[in-house]
Amino acid sequence: MERLKEIWETYRYQLLILIAVLGLVMAWLVKRPAAEPAQPDQTLAMSTTASSMTKAPSTTSSQICVDVKGAVKHPGIYKLKNGARVNEAVTAAGGIINSADMKQVNLAKQLNDAEVVYVPVNGETMPGTSTVGASSGDATAGSGSQTATVNINTATKEQLCQITGIGDKKADLILQYRQQHGQFKSVDELKQVSGFGDKSVEKIRDQLAV
Repeated sequence: MERLKEIWETYRYQLLILIAVLGLVMAWLVKRPAAEPAQPDQTLAMSTTASSMTKAPSTTSSQICVDVKGAVKHPGIYKLKNGARVNEAVTAAGGIINSADMKQVNLAKQLNDAEVVYVPVNGETMPGTSTVGASSGDATAGSGSQTATVNINTATKEQLCQITGIGDKKADLILQYRQQHGQFKSVDELKQVSGFGDKSVEKIRDQLAV
């Protein structure tokens, strides 16, 4: 007991300071508010937001544009749903006129963006590869002795690429020229397209038509 009394007398100020500090710490711990749990609505909102951020919306195009020409009531450019068929393009153009020759048109053919749909009239002789949607029987008929020609005013990019000496780049240039200047008046006008000169046009002249 005497020992404790001596310690108290010797370290009284230090012990008082330590007790005061401990009291302040205990008081702060008692008064500190406990962390509130997240409300159910807040948790649901956060999970919904996180879910929506991880699901990116689809950006695939849902429409295509086609150019309908020939024996239809209202020729022009029409927007159709992706995956549309030739018959839908013809319907969008008001249907066919009385002189249309539908034997050369495959109405069930699926269309691509920027494609030309051409409906010929009765008696019109179409190049074997230039009529959009031509059936296989019509395309091969009479091909035994004559090289099939491509109409550069109605041909698609795929059909232009079938011409000897025309690849993807030159086919794109032809389509671009056609959009800017309209239909070709003659095969010789092809010389106005970049990449085509006198010699190159002469080499493929027998494969072309306007």
